Amino acid sequence: MTDILLVCNSRGELTGLSAKGHAGFAEKGSDIVCSAESILMGTALELLENTRGLSVKSDTASRGTLAFSVEVSAGLTEKEKLLLGERLKCTADFLRSGLKSVSEQYPDYVQLREKSEE
Repeated sequence: MTDILLVCNSRGELTGLSAKGHAGFAEKGSDIVCSAESILMGTALELLENTRGLSVKSDTASRGTLAFSVEVSAGLTEKEKLLLGERLKCTADFLRSGLKSVSEQYPDYVQLREKSEE
């Protein structure tokens, strides 16, 4: 089973994500559940890493794990911070919706949890 933790701040902005384990739905290379999770999380991570004004730290060092944290960089205007906050909210919504759908369709293989930071 893959255990996924989605972390947002009190404004609903994504601050991090961690995923551990393997879905185990099928053999390596044929696991559609693992593929779905990986595409959703990988797309979100790539989007954030390529967004100017965000600082992203990621760990993909070992197979079966993905973790990243994200924050708005210092020295930006209030307008830039507001726009980046909206991007982080949308990214959280994207991940929540996509991963919830996968976990509802395959509850024995994916667990999605959420944590709100103050």
